[in-house]
Amino acid sequence: MPLRLTVRDIAFFERPVIFARPFRFGAVTMSAATQMFVRVEIEVEGKGRATGASAELLAPKWFDKRPELTPDETIDELRRSLLIARGLYLANKGFDTAFGLHAACIGAQVAACAKEDIPPLAAAFGPAEIDKAILDALLRVAGVSFFDGMTANIVGLDARLLLDLDVSAIARFLATRKRLERVAVRHTVGMDDRIEGEGGVADPKENSGARYFKLKLNGDPVHDAARLAGIGKELATLPYAIKVTLDANEQYADLAALNALVDRLDHDVALAPIASNLLYIEQPMPRDITKTSPLGRLAARNIIIDEADDSYDAFPAARALGYRGISSKSCKGLYKSIINATRAAAWSGDGGPYFVSGEDLTCQAGLAVQQDLALGALIGVTHAERNGHHYVDGFAETPASEADAFLAAHPDLYTRAGGKVRLAIHDGDLLTGSLIAPGFASSVHPDWPTMQPLQRPTQRVFQEQAL
Repeated sequence: MPLRLTVRDIAFFERPVIFARPFRFGAVTMSAATQMFVRVEIEVEGKGRATGASAELLAPKWFDKRPELTPDETIDELRRSLLIARGLYLANKGFDTAFGLHAACIGAQVAACAKEDIPPLAAAFGPAEIDKAILDALLRVAGVSFFDGMTANIVGLDARLLLDLDVSAIARFLATRKRLERVAVRHTVGMDDRIEGEGGVADPKENSGARYFKLKLNGDPVHDAARLAGIGKELATLPYAIKVTLDANEQYADLAALNALVDRLDHDVALAPIASNLLYIEQPMPRDITKTSPLGRLAARNIIIDEADDSYDAFPAARALGYRGISSKSCKGLYKSIINATRAAAWSGDGGPYFVSGEDLTCQAGLAVQQDLALGALIGVTHAERNGHHYVDGFAETPASEADAFLAAHPDLYTRAGGKVRLAIHDGDLLTGSLIAPGFASSVHPDWPTMQPLQRPTQRVFQEQAL
């Protein structure tokens, strides 16, 4: 039975994250970033108060790739999204379900952000992070795990924001969920990553024994084909079967450019190791082009959307254009991921397959990776991109005592190696057994006093404001 709650306080914090190696995707190269943390206090009707938490990297130039914006300006958009959402959630003084509160705020959130020229994908970031922290607190009050709580629909997830599903379909989907005990790691190969030899894609010290690989593209079919041929040659040396996905992060300008890449995949023998093991192509074109371009014959390549997933209507609209799947990222909203998984299951029964993939936004060790992993394990994501552990040295700048606490509470997820607590990968898989403690996939919270308050964003001055 859903529980009702009201939010008493929301606080934001941040901590710097230094990368162990550069990560290049699309037109962006990251060597450092900021991890953001949310702490909420809720009161649950008839049950008392609890504190919940969530975390996510503030990724530059992903939520908003407009070329006229600097990376710092796009990060400030995310900070503004958080602050706007905080005001809306705290303004709802009555008791409501967790999803009811989200539903009451999301429309006003998108509208308020639009007035500040913040696009819908970035607008959704604030509610997504607050929702995760609220859920963590709610589950702690109830004394149940994320998996048990969600199968019982403790949040009151319903169809009020949808046109294509009814509440019974959502309830049936949640009731049938079984936690995946293992989720395979999909190893990311960034644009600047080494391909051959020691430190290359086939080096087990680098790929952690992964059987799945996610290969970044830059949008030039000639360049990408040559690079994929080299990667395929290396992956063919592995002594086990592999599968790959391709991710262009909106870099392919249009259908003509995408067709040129697919033609090479279909006909270039040097690309056979990639083409024969290709599961899907992720978000090849810019989100605005995506929404107006039917895929036609390209639909056979199982193309999915990611950055174009900026509303509850995005997946049905993409399906009508020939897209077969959509990514799950908790930074885009855990409720939307569950609803999209419900859709994929229903549509596949009508002649699919349709699917939800697991994509990482450099989820860092600790809360971020655990909550996103749990979400995937709930909705049936059998393999997920995991790049945070590869590009960041363990818990990075996290205090040692905090890292040790996560290791002690989740010994199947972490290990101590090279003087650092870091993600533990078991034969290419992550284990989910320790995520069943009460709360949202974590037995411990961050060490709040060691972090700084969220930096106040610099609000952009629009031309009409300057006149």
